[in-house]
Amino acid sequence: MSLDPKNICIVILAGGRGKRMQEKDKGLIIWREKTLVEHVLSHLPANSNITINANRNLDEYKRFGYPVVSDSIDNFQGPLAGILSAMQICEQKFILCLPCDSPKPPERLSERLFQCLTIQDKDCAICHDGERTQPLFSLLKCSTKNQLETFLNDGHRKVHDFFKKLDSAVCDFSDQAEFFKNFNTPDDLNEH
Repeated sequence: MSLDPKNICIVILAGGRGKRMQEKDKGLIIWREKTLVEHVLSHLPANSNITINANRNLDEYKRFGYPVVSDSIDNFQGPLAGILSAMQICEQKFILCLPCDSPKPPERLSERLFQCLTIQDKDCAICHDGERTQPLFSLLKCSTKNQLETFLNDGHRKVHDFFKKLDSAVCDFSDQAEFFKNFNTPDDLNEH
């Protein structure tokens, strides 16, 4: 059971305000001589349909050679707004979401999420690292776009609440828990 790469759009979520990172654009922060977005990109198959969600420094993101989409909802409304914006341009059946601040995504992420989604017969699958769910590592059917739009238009922003509302399949990634470590503060960059 595998997902044809032609049926999946990958979005790297780099549209945040970076409040805990001294307002810096997280995706463009240099770590180990590359930007965080470059680290994520280096772990994705070369022939992938990739979109970067960003709300600042758009020209810098465009230099990576992939489409860049900004939130269709103003004022940094959070990662769900980035997912919706990517869905609005995605022509594939599925969208795989990855945050820019976890430089190495779990291995076989889309395959394992797709298998989990299919077995549990859900519209969405999210990762569980053994301690907590990691919904920004998720695979959604693009047919959920209207539900996400309604959720946001009703004023909701909490990622966990949306994925709970979708009754997402929860997939065990405890064997790769280290890949969910993310950079939230400048100190985090020095610890890794």
